[in-house]
Amino acid sequence: MDVVHLIVLAAVQGVTEFLPISSSGHLVLVPLFMDVPDQGLMLDVAVHVGTLFAVIVYFSRDVWGMFLGFLGLLRGRKDPHGRLLGLLIVGTIPVIAAGFVLNQYYPDALRSIKVIGWTTFGFGILLLIGDQFGMTLRRIEHLRIGDVLVVGVVQVLALIPGTSRSGICITAARIMGMERQDAARFAMLLGIPAIAGSGVLKGHELWQMGDVRLTLDVFIASGLSMLMALISIALMMAWLRRATFTIFAVYRLLLGGFLLVVAYGYN
Repeated sequence: MDVVHLIVLAAVQGVTEFLPISSSGHLVLVPLFMDVPDQGLMLDVAVHVGTLFAVIVYFSRDVWGMFLGFLGLLRGRKDPHGRLLGLLIVGTIPVIAAGFVLNQYYPDALRSIKVIGWTTFGFGILLLIGDQFGMTLRRIEHLRIGDVLVVGVVQVLALIPGTSRSGICITAARIMGMERQDAARFAMLLGIPAIAGSGVLKGHELWQMGDVRLTLDVFIASGLSMLMALISIALMMAWLRRATFTIFAVYRLLLGGFLLVVAYGYN
């Protein structure tokens, strides 16, 4: 693949993955507006894996704490990080199951500009409502299994390009009254097993294909997206210390409206 195309893919993914504006939706748009062939789901997943490493690095204390918590659980000891690990596992089950079915039977389903336009616009409205009317009383340690199951189920909607995995999780968390920074933090941590699952699935396919050039593209794209994602996460968490998600919701409404005009204006 052309180096410029790879750089653009990595930059788009890195910037948008953990912002509530849909990285998958933006990735599908790259070939449309660059007038290049669709990069395919394999490279989409590759840049997602790059951002997975970024969130692991940024939240390394949480990740290490969950690892120690897991070891503690094996020894019969409980701690907050062990509980957090359990919640993430519960919240991931629905999207792993749905993602496996979608990959098996509809691997390229719904990757159209009309679908992205509607999901970008519609879920932008939901994000705005959830953020403006949701209270800020709860933190991650206040979550119960029922709360996490709700977030896990709505996360399945993120398999539709344009929805935004982090966006739909943040929306659900804000409706349940979570503080903004904690809602974003939980959404990003919840992405670790979900993205890792899709990465393992596509990594196995890549191994079976034995395509050296595609493998090189995958590693380059993953590395670049990791660097961009680290910057993006740091900026968003700093932003949320003093502001809201409104700017992201407005961006979604503007982008969604534009895409719908393009989709219906030329077809």
